[in-house]
Amino acid sequence: MKLRALVIENEKDGIDAISVVDRPAIESDFIALSSQVEVELKEVNVEKKILMGAALIPNKKIYRKENNEEFYVFFSEQTVRKASELFFINNNQSNATQQHEKEIDGMTVTESWIVEDKEKDKSKLYGFDVPVGTWMISMKCNNDSVWEDVKSGKVKGFSIEGFFADKMQMKEEQNLIEQIKKILENEN
Repeated sequence: MKLRALVIENEKDGIDAISVVDRPAIESDFIALSSQVEVELKEVNVEKKILMGAALIPNKKIYRKENNEEFYVFFSEQTVRKASELFFINNNQSNATQQHEKEIDGMTVTESWIVEDKEKDKSKLYGFDVPVGTWMISMKCNNDSVWEDVKSGKVKGFSIEGFFADKMQMKEEQNLIEQIKKILENEN
């Protein structure tokens, strides 16, 4: 099956929103943080309503099917880092959807980092086993409906929404342009 790299071609590309979904394409669920995180499990009275998880995992093959063509896409470490930076530069931290279908209010990314050291990273503290270069986020959930869906297990992770160029498709288009140029040159 073909493997396609998704890249950021210009500053307007990248991630527009974070969606909370039942089946994240990157196959990494988030965890819902309560008001206290302790070594022992204890009853918690007040909830922080914070979700934490991977927004993008570098080099993770993500299955896609378009027009009966099956292929995988992936994001390089450089693209993951650039996408995470542009997400904040473009002020998209409060753009959220549910299941990529409807915009939702009351959701804001409040923490963001790139995993630099697999063993010493904060993600390890919360039980994640993600590779170096992963973009981790914490998202505050001030939306009671979404929070109920989190608690009931209807939504389990994050999924990005945005625009990325398909490197393979770009190369094919460039080859086609070159072929057309040669034909036009030969006609003159």
